[in-house]
Amino acid sequence: MNNTFSQKIIVTENQSAEMLGSGLLPVFATPSLVALMENTAMQLIPLPEGSSSVGTAISVKHLKASLIGTEIECIATLISNEGRKFNFELKAFDAKGDLIGEGTHERFLIDIKKFMDKLK
Repeated sequence: MNNTFSQKIIVTENQSAEMLGSGLLPVFATPSLVALMENTAMQLIPLPEGSSSVGTAISVKHLKASLIGTEIECIATLISNEGRKFNFELKAFDAKGDLIGEGTHERFLIDIKKFMDKLK
């Protein structure tokens, strides 16, 4: 299993604080940064048939604003795996190489049917 995964996005209007209601400015929203970080970490978990993973904890510092059209690279590193529990270190950089966000994230491997049945 790989222990690092990265992906790049270009910030869109739909990911702005103004659009999501988390602020008034046309900049990359913190909720969008969190979603990018969760998605990047999720890519590192091998999924057996009928399973998925769910986020259970995240701690993020949003350090620098980014305009719409900015390229953002997110890097997730698996720092521990205990059975179904996965812990990650997260970092996000802009195209200049400036750190714009960092944090930690915890995910659990789940059986989709059992998980959804519990919600009924």
